[in-house]
Amino acid sequence: MKYQSPISPGYSWYEHTAGPRPDYAPLDGDVTTDVVIVGGGFTGLSAATHLAKSGTNVVLVEGNRIGDGASGRNGGQLGTGQRAGAEEIEKELGFTRAKALFDVAEEAKAHLLEFAETNGIEIDFRPGHLNVCHKERLLPEYLEHAEAMNTRFNYPHIAYMDASETHERMGSDHYCGGVRDTGTGHIHPLKLVIGTARVAAESGAKLHENTKATSINTNGGKVVVTTPTGTITAKKCLIAVNSYGGDIEPQTASHVMPIGSFIGATVPLGDDSPVLPAGESVSDSRFVVRYFRRAKTGELLFGGREIYAPGDPQDIHIHIRKQIVEIYPQLKDVEITHAWGGYVGITMPRKPFVKEVMPGVISAGGYSGHGVMLSNFMGKLYAESVAGNRDRLKLFEELKIPPFPGGRTFRAPLLFLALNWYALRDRF
Repeated sequence: MKYQSPISPGYSWYEHTAGPRPDYAPLDGDVTTDVVIVGGGFTGLSAATHLAKSGTNVVLVEGNRIGDGASGRNGGQLGTGQRAGAEEIEKELGFTRAKALFDVAEEAKAHLLEFAETNGIEIDFRPGHLNVCHKERLLPEYLEHAEAMNTRFNYPHIAYMDASETHERMGSDHYCGGVRDTGTGHIHPLKLVIGTARVAAESGAKLHENTKATSINTNGGKVVVTTPTGTITAKKCLIAVNSYGGDIEPQTASHVMPIGSFIGATVPLGDDSPVLPAGESVSDSRFVVRYFRRAKTGELLFGGREIYAPGDPQDIHIHIRKQIVEIYPQLKDVEITHAWGGYVGITMPRKPFVKEVMPGVISAGGYSGHGVMLSNFMGKLYAESVAGNRDRLKLFEELKIPPFPGGRTFRAPLLFLALNWYALRDRF
């Protein structure tokens, strides 16, 4: 029987192809540990793995099944640097801090690939990424970006593409240029989630699915996480719920906003298809970003429709098909076998939210669509901080992340208006 996530719409191609998903028993009774982690996505599982490997006792609770949220359902693209561009960060924070944030993101990329290889996790990595431009007036920014990466940020893997090269690599004349990044790639995210959970459990971490944290409190230098089936008392706590936290902790809720993003998967297109012949992943210059790629087995995985209002659409495949056909008219009749969605945690400035929200309790999230590599590495940096080295985690803690305006009552409607305004601008 197909498993349907209770928190994310649709049965994903990832679930269909990932293989068995081991079960982890719910918490049963009260326990005491060194560190408690709330959230079983990339951040939480990575932290649990690195903590357990260092000999720290750690308990992780996940309200649903591990992989039900964004970590197991996303576009699978690694990216390069932070979600906010290196030049943009430099203008705000200066070159030294911008370079440090870029370098730590590059280390995150290398760490993810090395972690998977070392631990025998087959993540279906495919190299290469194209960031393409849908408006000619934006092309000078692409050329400047490639030059800045090559000369100032010591990243030689990005090259500018003119219209002709872009059309050839895309198998479409929909875009007018862009950049090609040979230093990154894309993966099967659910395979990484399942594999990381296995490594965490084998290393001694206690993982509990279907165990929803209902409150987090501090008392006498201890942290107490309450669930319907028991409490966990610990010295430290990591909140790693990203956009699926609800009201578990108010500061996280006010700084990290969920937006819905949706993906469709086609049947395999065949080796002779002109669509992305070299197998790179793609993202474009729209504010409402379209992101897509060919899987190792030939399917086109296409994401792009976003919603900024509550509720889940029931017609994901219809809207995804319309966007596919805009770029690849020849695919107007292609069969879409799977259509699914999930919720991305964003912040106002599109930089991660990392903060000690109460004594001994750190929250990390808001990766803003750049979480495949950043969230995994954030778990490692959190484990480093528990061991006494907080320097690299502070790179993110020191970022100024304002809350969304409007408070709990009006922030969602205000975001809806603002983001739909930007989406409208994509058309002109």
